[in-house]
Amino acid sequence: MSEAEVSLLLPMMTEVEDEKMKQFGESGPSERVDPERGRFPYCVVWTPIPVLTWLFPIIGHMGICTSTGIIRDFAGPYYVSEDNMAFGKPVKYWKLDSKKVYSTSQSAWDTAVHEASEEYKHRMHNLCCDNCHSHVALALNLMRYDNSSSWNMVKLCFLILLHGKYISIGGFVKTWLPFVLLMGVLLTIVLVFHLR
Repeated sequence: MSEAEVSLLLPMMTEVEDEKMKQFGESGPSERVDPERGRFPYCVVWTPIPVLTWLFPIIGHMGICTSTGIIRDFAGPYYVSEDNMAFGKPVKYWKLDSKKVYSTSQSAWDTAVHEASEEYKHRMHNLCCDNCHSHVALALNLMRYDNSSSWNMVKLCFLILLHGKYISIGGFVKTWLPFVLLMGVLLTIVLVFHLR
């Protein structure tokens, strides 16, 4: 092959390799968030729960992702789902720093997520006490994220509210519009009866 032919084939080969890498989920840095493919490496993800989130927009369903972005969430009694969140695709994510895992092992993040998921496969789901937030808290405690073992559902609820990023404007609307409409209806009813 001549040098000109090689120079023409090289960009084509690179494109083919890039496409193959994308198929296997290795498109660029492994820590890249890709909402279209549903990949959120080293993230805590959140989605609204119908009716409950309409009344209290800071309450929703939470999951934690592996280093490759696979979502694990405590979806119900004795069940931890994989890449199929109980109430739909995530609308918000909180990207965590993998360097804040208190371990020398490169697989510490995934090991903690796996161990938390295995533990919650043997637990009854309780909306108020032992739920999806507790599952995420256990994973973070097991990996001693940010050198802490005091993660809990209340702390996570407020941190996802403060640090979470909406995937799209649609996610923001899906979370807040029902609440705003409901409050508008209630305010209208109160004003109508109060002014009589």
